[in-house]
Amino acid sequence: MRDKNLTAAVEAILFAYGEPLEIKKIAKILNQDEKTVKEAAEKLNQYYLLEETGIKLIFSDNRLQLATKPEFSHLFENFIKEEFRENLTPAALETISLIAYLGPISRVQLDYFRGVNSSFILRSLLMRGLIERSTETKERSYAYRLSFDALKHLGISKIEELPEYEKFKTIADGANPVQNNFQAV
Repeated sequence: MRDKNLTAAVEAILFAYGEPLEIKKIAKILNQDEKTVKEAAEKLNQYYLLEETGIKLIFSDNRLQLATKPEFSHLFENFIKEEFRENLTPAALETISLIAYLGPISRVQLDYFRGVNSSFILRSLLMRGLIERSTETKERSYAYRLSFDALKHLGISKIEELPEYEKFKTIADGANPVQNNFQAV
């Protein structure tokens, strides 16, 4: 893979993943060594520093993530306030239902069941306090579950009080890609 294409490939993976991703995992996806991926990430970082973009690259503990530059955060304040005033979208309801019945569940598993990237919806549900991150999974990603506020809002004291919870949990466990040896990328 050419140097320019490798840098673009790292950017594409980080954009699609939406959460911090280990350099080791990126290297595996791209069939490259970690040093080469780090060099490509540095070139990408230099591009973001020199160009007039709204994106920056965050390096932390051998993990990378794309993020919005702080100077553009004010653009989202009104957007986020408006988002909280609105009712949950069908996609958000679908996501929170999956989290309720399958949780704790990783973003990769949610994406598998929904067939689309769930990063934005997860962020929205986290900011609303309806879900929370639980422990990290084996793949070093977070697992999500309903928050205490969501349980309180639903008027239940434990997740098992959801309608037909046991029935759906049994069905969901049978369809769970992780339990069926699904290896997410």
